[in-house]
Amino acid sequence: MNITIAATTRYQFDSWFGLATPAKSSAYRLLLVLLLALIFGPASGQQGRNGASEGAPLQKTTPWAYPVLPSTAPPAFVDDGIKHQLDGSKYSFTRTELIDLFTAHDWFPGAHPEMPEVVVHGRKPEVRACGMCHYPNGQGRPENAALAGLPASYIVQQVHDYQAGHRRSSEAQTGPHLRMLAAAVNLSEDELKAAAEYFSSQKYKPWIKVIETDQVPLTRVATGSMWAAIPGDAKEPIGNRIVEVPNDYSLTELRDPRSGFTAYVPIGSINRGQKIATIGNGKTNACIACHGADLRGTDAIPPLAGRSTQYLFRQLYDMRNGSRSGAGAVAMRDVVANLSLDDMTAVVAYAASLEP
Repeated sequence: MNITIAATTRYQFDSWFGLATPAKSSAYRLLLVLLLALIFGPASGQQGRNGASEGAPLQKTTPWAYPVLPSTAPPAFVDDGIKHQLDGSKYSFTRTELIDLFTAHDWFPGAHPEMPEVVVHGRKPEVRACGMCHYPNGQGRPENAALAGLPASYIVQQVHDYQAGHRRSSEAQTGPHLRMLAAAVNLSEDELKAAAEYFSSQKYKPWIKVIETDQVPLTRVATGSMWAAIPGDAKEPIGNRIVEVPNDYSLTELRDPRSGFTAYVPIGSINRGQKIATIGNGKTNACIACHGADLRGTDAIPPLAGRSTQYLFRQLYDMRNGSRSGAGAVAMRDVVANLSLDDMTAVVAYAASLEP
């Protein structure tokens, strides 16, 4: 059983259906899940077991990697006007402030260098604040890149690829991709250089916990084309996909730069991915040949260790099908050409499991 629920906070989701208090039973929540499955139908959810063949349309093969918020989704939240706070921060923000695309509200400004203007505010009308989506510390989320610690030259090249039409998404309707494209084509070279140097100077911190399992929480598409676990204890088979969700959605919704993610991967993925990444396993060139023995990259090649599984998978998929066609992506195309979707799932599971 697979379902996708429109974006909302955990608490609003519960309150819509009378589940606002913890006194409600797991059985009651499971009944809710079954009712929603009847309403939305199985076609709207993540890919369950083996799924369609690799030649099938994207949304029948890897919808789990390209979540799209339904156009019919209700507002993600109704702002209560409360100034929310995080432990350890002296700042407070309303939910409306936190989703302002032209201000990267910063809970812990003392934890990193001063942000350049383009990172903290962007430039209206099209250049969004880089730090709003990618976080002021560059940790990012599954729907966008973790920029912290990437080579500055690599960041610059990727934006140039966007500008030249060489970097697109296999799922053209994802909001983060469309916003990034609009920002990139309007970004000046000075702004790009400042942002690249800023994020490159940040140290990427452990952010993703990888767990091998055969059962995963039921999920929904949440704000920003990201999966989130549906409240309750109901689970479903993982099949041949990755399910990456916030550790605490309420904190992720508040853009807490300390609250990371858990990536559930099929049993055996990490060991299988290690063989492909380190020796090629007869299918491709070993990843370590370019990205280093620890997959932490070089001065020109991006690190893979500890990065988002879903983000990494999308890049491999986009390179293989030509959505990414810049020089670096073209060089990668032959590397991924002989990898199946299961192979790519295994490789990114292994990469994400490493210490960054």
